[in-house]
Amino acid sequence: MKKLAITLMILLGLGISAHAQNTNAFPVQVKLKNGTIEGLYDTHSGIQKYFGIPFAKPPVGELRWKAPQPLDAWQGVKETKEFGPRPIQAMVFGDMKSRSKGLSEDCLYLNVWTPAKHSEKDFPVLVYFYGGGNVAGDASEYRYDGESMAKKGIVVVTTNYRLNIFGNLAHPELTKEAPYKASGNYGQLDQNMALKWVQDNIAAFGGNPEKVTIAGESAGSIGVSVQMASPLSKNLIAGAIGESGAAISPTMAPVSLEKAEKQGTQFLESTGVENIAELRKLSTREIYEKYNDSKRFGFPMVIDGYLLPKTLPEIFASKQQAQVPLLVGWNSAEIPGMAFTQGPITKEAFVEKVKQNYPKKYEEVLELYPHGTSTEVEWAATNLASDNFIVYSTWKWFDLHRKNSDQPVYRYLYSKIRPPLRDQSKVSGLAGGTVEKDSGAPQMPKAIGAPHAAEIEYAMGNLHLVDDYAWTPDDYKASATMQEFFANFIKTGDPNGDELPTWNASKSNESNPPVMVINTESNLTKASNDARYNFLDQVYKN
Repeated sequence: MKKLAITLMILLGLGISAHAQNTNAFPVQVKLKNGTIEGLYDTHSGIQKYFGIPFAKPPVGELRWKAPQPLDAWQGVKETKEFGPRPIQAMVFGDMKSRSKGLSEDCLYLNVWTPAKHSEKDFPVLVYFYGGGNVAGDASEYRYDGESMAKKGIVVVTTNYRLNIFGNLAHPELTKEAPYKASGNYGQLDQNMALKWVQDNIAAFGGNPEKVTIAGESAGSIGVSVQMASPLSKNLIAGAIGESGAAISPTMAPVSLEKAEKQGTQFLESTGVENIAELRKLSTREIYEKYNDSKRFGFPMVIDGYLLPKTLPEIFASKQQAQVPLLVGWNSAEIPGMAFTQGPITKEAFVEKVKQNYPKKYEEVLELYPHGTSTEVEWAATNLASDNFIVYSTWKWFDLHRKNSDQPVYRYLYSKIRPPLRDQSKVSGLAGGTVEKDSGAPQMPKAIGAPHAAEIEYAMGNLHLVDDYAWTPDDYKASATMQEFFANFIKTGDPNGDELPTWNASKSNESNPPVMVINTESNLTKASNDARYNFLDQVYKN
């Protein structure tokens, strides 16, 4: 455990210099396919940082609601020392903490952290997609910071992609004008464009374009599942990491083009806009306000015959997905039980809701989710809410890939409960951070397990950058373990390594496959709840 202890000591000391980055750096330039950029070389960390690198033309004017377009070359040196603007979005999740300079439709920028010295090359690459329900998010957030992972010998990329109405609006007129005769999925096409940019340019940062692992949490994980399934992206990646989420019903599954176009048509009609040409003439503010007034939570992804030719289960079942190693899992208490009971969690309320939701199979559900004691009831409601919210879809992704690939698949259950907040005037929010107690943003009740998004800063080694919680040595220990698992997987397609618990891949025919429970003390166990997911598999008919 000596190596792990040293890692912990380093992590604990990182907070001292975290806010003094630019004062210890000098400019450094890199020549890319389209021109030269200038970032910063941090002499304290040894990491070079390039923020706000454009990877596509600004999707504005006539390029609104079009697939991202390749950049033109530029003359001179482009400064990339500050994060680019984040995509247009409302404050849907009040606990997201951005470092970007404002919001803009001109948002297609990415960030690179690299440990490569002048003559070094062929480092493995991590490309990370943020979460936020495809309606919010930002590649500059502290918890996604790439420096800690870069210190592990990895070139890290975080990338923006379009959101909400700007990222997923479909409409018959947009379909007609597109060369591939479909519309929507612009945010996911942005992710694909970022992966193409990585193929063309990452070697300039010392990265190996043949060793690119994509990762993400929540909507970012859903993005990973989509890119893994897409014929446009599947040959651009060597591995995939999914943290809570896949684009499989009931979790943000893509809909038919016809259904998506109908939603887009109804939106225009409801706002009094006659056609796409008129919509394109509106200002950012006008579109933003019309979208917010509609009370929509984004627009769905689309089975467009281009990015996605079929549903994800159909693609994976026919073995047409990227045949790469997959590391995937979820958290032990993704969403509060009140999301299922819609009120106080009591045995009576739980049973009544089960009967309402599963009138023909409620007895089976009650057996699968034990609810005899008050503790059991709270867990039963939490588990059923979490399974329907995001766990089942993630499990289905895991199950499909292990049964339709000869590549290793590793499954985890993240269970570390966060420590108390430093500031008691705040409460934990739904996106993983904190909000003021009197904020209008949704607030989480006291966690009985690890809630949605709680693992991000642990996995990326960024506890020292997230100062909301009173981190303890146990938190840093859990983080060191999880980050080491992730780093090993990014490097080799296998999370195993010295000083870590052995993590076996799941075989295709196992009824109770191995699960790495990640906590202060992490250990491999056998799956014990897969009967729940097999039941929901029948319910959702994936």
